[in-house]
Amino acid sequence: MFKVRESGSSVKTEIIAGVATFMTMAYIIFVNPIILSEGAGMDFKSVMVATCISSAITTLLMAFVANYPIALAPGMGMNVFFSYELAKGMGVPWQICLGIVFLSGIIFIFLTLVGIREKIFIAVPDCMKFSIPVGIGIFIAFIGLKNAGIIVGSHETLVHIGDLKNKGTFISITGFLITVILVARKIKGAILLGLIITALLSVIFGTVEFSGKFFEIPSMSETFLKLDIKGALKPEYLTPVFIFLFFAMFDAIGTIIGIGEKAGFLKEGEFPRLNRALLVDATGSIIGSICGTSTVTCYIESSAGVAEGGRTGLANVITAILFFIAMFFTPLAEIFNSYVVAPALIVVGAMMIETVKKIKWDDFSEALPAFLTIISMPLTFSITTGLTFGFISYTFVKLFIGRWREVNWIIYIITILIIIGYFL
Repeated sequence: MFKVRESGSSVKTEIIAGVATFMTMAYIIFVNPIILSEGAGMDFKSVMVATCISSAITTLLMAFVANYPIALAPGMGMNVFFSYELAKGMGVPWQICLGIVFLSGIIFIFLTLVGIREKIFIAVPDCMKFSIPVGIGIFIAFIGLKNAGIIVGSHETLVHIGDLKNKGTFISITGFLITVILVARKIKGAILLGLIITALLSVIFGTVEFSGKFFEIPSMSETFLKLDIKGALKPEYLTPVFIFLFFAMFDAIGTIIGIGEKAGFLKEGEFPRLNRALLVDATGSIIGSICGTSTVTCYIESSAGVAEGGRTGLANVITAILFFIAMFFTPLAEIFNSYVVAPALIVVGAMMIETVKKIKWDDFSEALPAFLTIISMPLTFSITTGLTFGFISYTFVKLFIGRWREVNWIIYIITILIIIGYFL
């Protein structure tokens, strides 16, 4: 079924690859529930189970439909937008937020089937492609610093350094340093190991209480099928639908092609079964919203499995099985509080800024939109604002310096829609 030998791999290699992929992305099992519970008020344990189940299902779909070792899970960045901007910032009920994710998934599938998805991806300028993950990364790191108590609010200076003597903050700093060392030494599953060590420190120093219970029958009854599609159809939610759609498109195409290049899947410039892989990714929004979590998308951490020699969907089957097993450990959720998860958020945020080096900083018409996109996301606590400033500044700068031909007609349409939706 998976043509393991024909792909130049072996069953043993695929198993090792599947485990490696799971270890590098398993942090999302605990990080995603923290983000959705704190920002959107969703039930932690239910979201944890939803995270495991939606990840397992979509990862299996990628295995059997596209036969690629590319695992999926709720995307970082999209969960932050879901929780801190939509639910917490705009006051949108999380049930409607799930409905918005569902609608974006339906549109996503349509765009994939008719082939428009790739055209939109190509149309977006490189300065925006490279600056968006940087802005989101800094935003995520800022949330981590805030949750750790390292940064706190101030009436005089907006923000200032917190009480580093606070026991929870001290544990976060210690956990951050440990995680950084593990990542720098390229230890597999470094972020997950950092989370576990930080959680153990919290138990030892008494900042969290652990009942001693490790297993229980999982349940996601608090979030399963709780999406409000009717509520999400209101005109004011058109922009959030577009934002989720935008994120999903760029995460998927960039990740799939990036992993494909490392694995040697591209043959004479062609990517076999690319449409199948994109279609599976498109269903992630629907599956995630039904289970009770934000958009599920392809994970770049799958490259860890590829580095171990994974070349087929069999590696994904192993990863999916481990996600299914993980949901029985929901009692452990009680020890993963904000202080414990904060180091992971900071490190993940730092890892997301890698693409900043690809921005053409010597061309101000490219540098300015990138700068505004990056800086406005954390400073306004809004990913939407970052995209707005980025697209509008890019279009107008190119237009008024006489380089309007460099702007794809799709970007002109997107800019006009943003202006209409944001300012009118």
